[in-house]
Amino acid sequence: MEQERQIGETTFMTVAEVAAIMRVSKMTVYRLVHAGELPAVRVGRSFRVPEDAVHQYLKQSYMGTA
Repeated sequence: MEQERQIGETTFMTVAEVAAIMRVSKMTVYRLVHAGELPAVRVGRSFRVPEDAVHQYLKQSYMGTA
């Protein structure tokens, strides 16, 4: 069984950082967050996305070419 990180050990990223890694617009990241496809924490008027969640989303979304 994999042990989960504690909240204090989690690295959070801004929407702009997530967009840069995924090479999409910030609006696309907001859509993913609002659709529940990408978990996020609201901090004031902005969102923070756990770095692990971004990598997990990309792994699940990866489509190999034939």
